[in-house]
Amino acid sequence: MTTQTAPARDGAAAPARTRLRSLVETPEVGVVAACVAVFAALALARSTFAGPVNLQGMGFDLAQYGLIAIGESLVVLTGGIDLSVGALLGTSVILMSWFNVRAGLPAGLAILATLAIAGTVGLVHGLAVTRLRMPPFVVTLVTYTVAQGVTLAITSGTSIVGISPFFGDLGQSYLAQVPVPLVLFAIVTVLAWFFLERTYAGRQVYAVGGNPEAARLAGIRGDRRVVSMYVTSSLLSAFAGMLVLGRMGVGSASGVGVGWELSAIAAAVIGGVSLTGGQGRILGIVAGTVLLELINNGLTTLQINSNYTNIVLGAVLGLAITADRLRARATAGRS
Repeated sequence: MTTQTAPARDGAAAPARTRLRSLVETPEVGVVAACVAVFAALALARSTFAGPVNLQGMGFDLAQYGLIAIGESLVVLTGGIDLSVGALLGTSVILMSWFNVRAGLPAGLAILATLAIAGTVGLVHGLAVTRLRMPPFVVTLVTYTVAQGVTLAITSGTSIVGISPFFGDLGQSYLAQVPVPLVLFAIVTVLAWFFLERTYAGRQVYAVGGNPEAARLAGIRGDRRVVSMYVTSSLLSAFAGMLVLGRMGVGSASGVGVGWELSAIAAAVIGGVSLTGGQGRILGIVAGTVLLELINNGLTTLQINSNYTNIVLGAVLGLAITADRLRARATAGRS
């Protein structure tokens, strides 16, 4: 009797062990577990952390940082880098304000005009990288500098007031107690996931980033994929700028978007996106963004001096890059 039932039990347990092993080996499991652990620790340390008001505030922040993190990650997946996402977000805030207030355009046209400019910037990035073979770091660093200069030139260091209420309605509203910007971020996340995981073009992005020469020999037009990802990154920066403008209520040039490109890169790398390209998933990117927001908000909630925030975030970024390099070496060793 015993000898007959043991194999059956082993056979039934085998699929369970396989599922558990596959779950543990999922690249994003570590960062997701870290999010849960950090959230639990902060909730125990300060009861207000898990309160609805603080969670809603985190939702607004998560939408802003998450959008540029997704855009940055799409570029990194192709083997590139976009250092302009934060500066372009800040410039988009000013452009929308200027078009709406100074040029007298309705909010919708102001948004479309700004998106068109941002898309053009992304197109220039992509063409410079693919046609002129310029290093992505240099190309986007130029835009980073120019965008900050344009922002100051338009405003002369002052804020643009009197923007349309539409921006506030979009950037400060709730849908069933959930911030509307967070809902929009969730929609963009699903679209990005579908593109990368369920479309042929998305698989080509991975191929181009993982091995450009092999992708070329396979007939994949890698330049088109690279250009389209730079355009998407710039558009998402402008889209995030629209949400930031709605939340602030004025077109301010003071510190908006400064340093956000580092948070975007950190979220991508923490989430498992390889800096060499070709590796990473949307789930990990979102989890990386959530982890950074938990840390940032947690430091504020615990009333830790804000001067230490960048130190902590920089340390997290350093650990993420180190982990990425170790992961790349381990992968190379197995191959």
